[in-house]
Amino acid sequence: MGLDARVRPVGVTERGAMVVPEDPSVAGWYRYGPAPGSSRGSAVLVGHVDSDTGTLGEFAALYEVRRGDRVEVRRAEAAPAVYRVVSRATVPKDELPAAVFRRTGTPALTLITCAPPFVPERGGYLANLVVTAEPVRD
Repeated sequence: MGLDARVRPVGVTERGAMVVPEDPSVAGWYRYGPAPGSSRGSAVLVGHVDSDTGTLGEFAALYEVRRGDRVEVRRAEAAPAVYRVVSRATVPKDELPAAVFRRTGTPALTLITCAPPFVPERGGYLANLVVTAEPVRD
């Protein structure tokens, strides 16, 4: 896939939105949900597609992801968590499904970045690209 970002834990803004690391080479892990490799729930990683200068971010690689692609999350204290992409969808930013942040149910990895259209006078990108992956069972 070509995405190789450092990951750091993130929370939420005062308005309740998930924090996205400012550095487009860094991914944020939603620390109030499951971690990648957890046995249940959706582990969420988020990152910028580009910077204010137009430099591509690591999550720009999500534009090329297809069903069946392998995703590996390397962890400091455990073996890598390995997933296969099962879906990708573009949704308006204000319609991101709450299920993306679920803490129960079957395990999944959800990767989120911005998606067109880009409308500067409305704050930038108006949609999100949401990639969902399921664990690869040995």
